[in-house]
Amino acid sequence: QVQLVDSGGGLVQPGGPLRSSCSASGSISSFDAMAWYRQAPGKQREVIAILTGGGRTIDEDSVKGRFTISRDNAKNTLYLQRNSLKPQDTAVYSCSAAQTDRSWWGQGTQVTVSS
Repeated sequence: QVQLVDSGGGLVQPGGPLRSSCSASGSISSFDAMAWYRQAPGKQREVIAILTGGGRTIDEDSVKGRFTISRDNAKNTLYLQRNSLKPQDTAVYSCSAAQTDRSWWGQGTQVTVSS
């Protein structure tokens, strides 16, 4: 059974950076894809960045150029580096992993962008 543990949330000022991590209990190199989602207050959860098993990245328009998804296979960890944060980036951020017809989720962490 795969377990994903999200970490790295918190309070950050507008314009600041913040990096989140998603640590997997097993090898992440076997996943077809990993992704970061977020759910803002009163809104539906949305996917913001995808990293395929082949290394291709897909970013949602609102975070393109500001957020970067990456992974370290040796550490079995997925990252989300956020720069130039805006108040509208405030949300609960969660990672996910998919393999064939199965998927797993991290527990999510709160990111609040406020002065």
